[in-house]
Amino acid sequence: MEITKAQFKIIEHLLPIQRGNVKIPNIQVINAVLYMAEHGCKWRGLPEHFGYWHAIYMRVN
Repeated sequence: MEITKAQFKIIEHLLPIQRGNVKIPNIQVINAVLYMAEHGCKWRGLPEHFGYWHAIYMRVN
């Protein structure tokens, strides 16, 4: 399950502004969290196309 860019545009204003040297966009972080919720995997189990698992974990945490 992933959200589309059109769906992301609807909720984009509700998310915090990205600050600093952020390489992973908010939509990718949200899709990674949705993947984890759907598959029940650990952070280290995220597929590589979401980005480095630790970077996503730090953003969510």
